Amino acid sequence: MTFLNALWIVPILGILIFIHELGHFVMARRAGVRVEEFGFGLPPRIWGVKRGDTIYSINLLPVGGFVRVLGEDGKSNAHDSMQSKTAGQRARFLAAGSAMNLIAAVVLIAVLIGVQGRSSDNVYVVNVNPGSPAADAGWQSGDRFLQINGATITSSDEVSRLTTRNAGRATTVTLDRAGEVITTTITPRENPPAGQGRTGITLSSAPNATIHVNTVPSDSLAAQAGFHAGDIIQSVDGQPVPDYLAYALALRNRAGGDAQIQVQRDGAPVTLTAAIPTDLPVDREPLGADLTQQLHFERVSPINIPLETVRTFGSTMRQMGTGLMSLVRGSTSLGDVAGPIGMGQLTSEIISRSAMPLWVTLTNLTIILSLNLALLNLLPLPALDGGRLLFVLIEVLRGGKRVPPEKEGVVHFVGLMLLLTAMFLIAFVDINRIISGSSFLE
Repeated sequence: MTFLNALWIVPILGILIFIHELGHFVMARRAGVRVEEFGFGLPPRIWGVKRGDTIYSINLLPVGGFVRVLGEDGKSNAHDSMQSKTAGQRARFLAAGSAMNLIAAVVLIAVLIGVQGRSSDNVYVVNVNPGSPAADAGWQSGDRFLQINGATITSSDEVSRLTTRNAGRATTVTLDRAGEVITTTITPRENPPAGQGRTGITLSSAPNATIHVNTVPSDSLAAQAGFHAGDIIQSVDGQPVPDYLAYALALRNRAGGDAQIQVQRDGAPVTLTAAIPTDLPVDREPLGADLTQQLHFERVSPINIPLETVRTFGSTMRQMGTGLMSLVRGSTSLGDVAGPIGMGQLTSEIISRSAMPLWVTLTNLTIILSLNLALLNLLPLPALDGGRLLFVLIEVLRGGKRVPPEKEGVVHFVGLMLLLTAMFLIAFVDINRIISGSSFLE
C-alpha cells in the first residue's frame, strides 16, 4: 500500500461527512431548532467562534463533522428544541444528511459526464456452467454481449437486469464471437441453483480502451514472445482487442497452444507468436507484461447530460443495493467490509491500478463513498439516522404518541456500543490485511 495514496481517504471522508452534517444543520435551522454547535472535524476543539446561539468550531480530527442541536438528547422541550417539533420536521432533519450525500453524488456524476464524457463497457461471458441454459444455447467463454431482445448492452448490470426481467421466457441474445455476430435464444431460469445465476454464467466487463505495453520483464513470457515497450496490442488470432478483458480471455481460451498476437510498433503492424501455458495466472497479466489502458470516452452534448446522469446514478444505486442486500443476508464476509483503515488501503490500490487520471479516479471513489454513506445512514439500526427515523415512524403509527425519550435513548446507546464494537473488529481485520500483505481487490 502506498501511504501517500492512502491518505486521500482523509479529505474525501472529511468532505463527505461535513456535507452530511451540513444537511442536518440547514434543516435544523429551517425548522427553528437551536443549533448549539456546528463543528468541522471531530473533537477536541482547537478553535471556535460563537455567532448567535451557535458555536462554529474547527476540531483536531479532520474526519467529518457534527451538528449538536438542543433537545437531541431528549432532555429539553423548549420551543426551539428538537423535541418540540413535529414528526415531519424531525424526520426531515434526520433524512437531510443522507439527502445531501445523494445530491453530492448526482452533482459529481454530472460533472464527470460533462467534462470527461461517457464510457461504455464491453460485457463478456467468462465461464459457462455445464447443463445451464447458457450451455444449452451454445455460449462460450469470451463471447461478448451485443444485444438482449434488441436492447444494446453497455454494462453487466444491464445483462443481469434484462435476464431477470425475462426469467422463464424465451429471450433473444446477440453475441460477438471472435468478430462473428451470433444470435441465440435462451430461457433464463426463474429459480436458478445457488451461485449460478439465471443463465448459468460468470460475467465480467471492461471499459473500451487501447492496450499499451509499458514494460516487459526479461524473464516473462511476453519477452519470449517478442513484446517491446511501447507496443499497442491490436488482436489475438485475428480477434480484435477492444479492451484488456478481451485480450486476457482470448489468451486463456488458447491455453496449452500458441497464439498469434498482432501489435502496432512504431506505426507498423507486427505479428508475434506466444506459447500459452495451461496454468495462466488469473490475478495479473497472462504473459507477465506491464500493460496500461488508454480509456475511450464519447462526448455527451449538454442537453443529454441530465439523462446520462440519471442513468448512471440508477445503475450505480442498483449495484450498491445488490451489495447491501448481500451484506444484510450475511453472504458478504467481514473481510470484504472496510473501515477507515481499509478504505485507505482500498483507495491506494484503486489509484495504483486505475487507468484514469487521478482526479477522475478520486471523483469516482467519492461518488461511491457518498452513496454508501447515504444508504448506510438510512438503515433502520439504532444510533443511525435510519434508526431514529424508525422511532418517528412508530410515533406516527401510534397516532402521535411518542416512545419515551429515555427508552429511545437506551436503544440508541446499545446500538452505538454495537456499532463501535463492529468498527473495532473491522479495524482489526483491516490492520491484519495490511500486515499480511493481502490485497483488498483480490
